[in-house]
This record gives sequence, structure tokens and C-alpha cells, in this order.
Amino acid sequence: MFKKKNRQNVVYVANGILDAESVKILLESFGIEAYINEESAGRTYGLTTGPLAQAEIIVKDKDVIDAKRIIAEMELGNLEEK
Repeated sequence: MFKKKNRQNVVYVANGILDAESVKILLESFGIEAYINEESAGRTYGLTTGPLAQAEIIVKDKDVIDAKRIIAEMELGNLEEK
């Protein structure tokens, strides 16, 4: 089996394309260009859980720190309107 290559500019691993698109849109709303890298089999077969359903959110090297900070704030619930 092939080992998955870890890249420094992957800032989030989403469980499914909907989660991935949501995080991508969030980062873009802060001016960070983001890309989704996913296993094609997951989309082809409509998988929503497990390794084949995962999608990586990738940003440019210069945006990694800001993107991780924004995602951390999202996970804490600090970006929600009150």
C-alpha cells in the first residue's frame, strides 16, 4: 500500500466534499485562495465517510499560518454570529 504524502500546506482534512467546500469558502471570504484535493473514488461512489471520502484543503505556503488560525477559530465557534 502507498503511504499518503504529508504536505505542509494542507491546513484541513475534511470529511466529505460538503465539509471541504464550506471550509474553502470560509478561507476565501478572508482573502485566502484555497484548493480542494480529494480522492476521485470518493466522489464517484458517493462516499461520505472514511479515507476515500476525505478531502484536503490546501493553501499557498504564504497563507498557511493565517488559514490555520482561521480554522482554529471556526472549530472553537468564534466565527459564528451571536
